[in-house]
Amino acid sequence: MGQHRRRTPRRRRLLAPTLVTTALSVLTVAVVVVGTHSLTPRATAVASPATSAAVAPPVPGTPTVPAAVPVTGTEPSAASEPSELSAPPDPSEPSAPEPAAPAPTTATPAPTTTAPTPAGGPLGTTATAAATPEAATVGALFTGAVRPGNHFCTASVLHSTTGNLLLTAAHCLDDPSGVVFAPGYRDGKAPYGTWRVTAVHTTTGWSRGGDPDEDFAVLETAADATGRRVEDVVGGNTLGTDEPFGATVRLYGYPAGGESPLLCTNTTGRQSAYQRAVDCPDYPGGTSGGPWISTATGHVVGAIGGYQQGGDTDDTSYSAYFDHTVAALYAEAAAAAS
Repeated sequence: MGQHRRRTPRRRRLLAPTLVTTALSVLTVAVVVVGTHSLTPRATAVASPATSAAVAPPVPGTPTVPAAVPVTGTEPSAASEPSELSAPPDPSEPSAPEPAAPAPTTATPAPTTTAPTPAGGPLGTTATAAATPEAATVGALFTGAVRPGNHFCTASVLHSTTGNLLLTAAHCLDDPSGVVFAPGYRDGKAPYGTWRVTAVHTTTGWSRGGDPDEDFAVLETAADATGRRVEDVVGGNTLGTDEPFGATVRLYGYPAGGESPLLCTNTTGRQSAYQRAVDCPDYPGGTSGGPWISTATGHVVGAIGGYQQGGDTDDTSYSAYFDHTVAALYAEAAAAAS
């Protein structure tokens, strides 16, 4: 992923100065005044045109007298025309007091705000997920015994009225035989218990043609030995559909060579019409099926899979886009589980 676009300001034009000559009745003084003009910027300009003023050098041997410069766009009034030179002021008369200089002021810098750092570190970085309630809804899938090195994919609990549904990638499994789910699995231990997978629900597009745009599955689980449903113990994530491609998500996954879940937070992009993409380093095999949880809504809006079964590099992951197709699959699974 990495589609970035970024533009060059247009050169400004400076207007040539206008010369103004004023005659004085007592002394012949040549004064040249330069007028300032600004052009109306074009709609496509990215910077306002600058104005400039230039004063011609005085005629040698003649004194110079400052002349009033009219405001741009106005004609000089009669009061601005120079009159006869007046006599110098009588030094015996008191002069008007000079106005006091304003006290210097110190500008107060505007307060700055810093965006909070995601729980997993700065955007686009991968670290071991902390043991939080959200992380407890994510677990590893095992074939047989729950022990180190025996997990093969990631799944997460989906909120439902039946309380026994999981979300994963369709390419992870098609046969539930002998598969168990351990939420919050860490370092060889299943702190919340384990739940046996009893059914796998996929779309027709996946089951008949392996459509990567439908690479998601909903799993049913049986109650544990004490009769508890998995959602009763660890909670579940609400399914989110039709959410924007530019969402920021928390991405969880269990790497095949690790015994703790990974967490990365980053903003997703659009790989194709029905595929999300996100840049998160070090997500190898085993992380397939890991949930994409929106930081804005808390909904699960994807699962690692889809294009290239989740990506052919460890640093970019993909997910099929969640729309009405996954919503229909969820409804089908919930009906079958009730």
